[in-house]
Amino acid sequence: MSMSELDTQIGRSSLDVKAFGISDTGRVRPSNEDQFLIADLTKTMRIWQTSLPEKKAQFGNERGHLFLVADGMGGHCAGEQASALAVVAIEQFALNTFKWFFHSDKPEAQTALKQFQTALHQADYRVVEESLEHAELSGMGTTLTLAYHLDGRLCVVHVGDSRAYIFESDVLRQITHDHTVPEDMVRRGELQPEQVAQHPLRHVITNVVGGTEAGVYVEAHALDVHAGDRLLLCSDGLTEMVTNEAIATVLRAESDPAVACKTLVAQANDAGGRDNITAVIVRFDPASS
Repeated sequence: MSMSELDTQIGRSSLDVKAFGISDTGRVRPSNEDQFLIADLTKTMRIWQTSLPEKKAQFGNERGHLFLVADGMGGHCAGEQASALAVVAIEQFALNTFKWFFHSDKPEAQTALKQFQTALHQADYRVVEESLEHAELSGMGTTLTLAYHLDGRLCVVHVGDSRAYIFESDVLRQITHDHTVPEDMVRRGELQPEQVAQHPLRHVITNVVGGTEAGVYVEAHALDVHAGDRLLLCSDGLTEMVTNEAIATVLRAESDPAVACKTLVAQANDAGGRDNITAVIVRFDPASS
């Protein structure tokens, strides 16, 4: 089993944050085209010289947290490259472009959403550009579901059929919508929601980062999070194998993000593991004194 993990305690703000991510090849696919990212953004002061006996690098108390899942698609190795390119594009945007030092009220959260929508458009352009330069990568693309947290506000931007969920008050709620043929039909009133699971085109994605030409629709949401809430980002390798009810059961039983992630991936593999499986779980705790 191929597995990559990141377990980190991050952040001090109005909420403490603990997050864990895991990506697994599954039991059928020869390689893993999924990617994930868990990171924080911190004010840093690097002191060149001082007469005081203090640390050369000092960090501010305010931290933003960035979480991302991407599921690549394409020919041989193209999906893996598409998802990797998109993640790197988001990292560079966060480092060099994103104006993240803002108050977490609703107007500022909307500004953050717009910035991350721009970031996904830039990632889309980057993936398309690379595919045009290399014939073997033609048409490659990736889903991308990203969440940014600062204080008690969560900004989510999304393309494709990976998902973001919030687990709040013992209830699991899907934040994002799947950008697939049958889900688009449901939104147009042409199909009933209960018919999606059996639809022959349920795996056909209608909106990706990359693809044959630049241009992508970026879904966006802003919401409040509270102590005790948990955020789940995952690729469809999990949700195709494990029902929402089963995911909620795991989250009720396992408060530790690492244990819950590993349990969900194991359940997806036990159910067949037909695709790569990636999950990121974030737990929001009361801020420590």
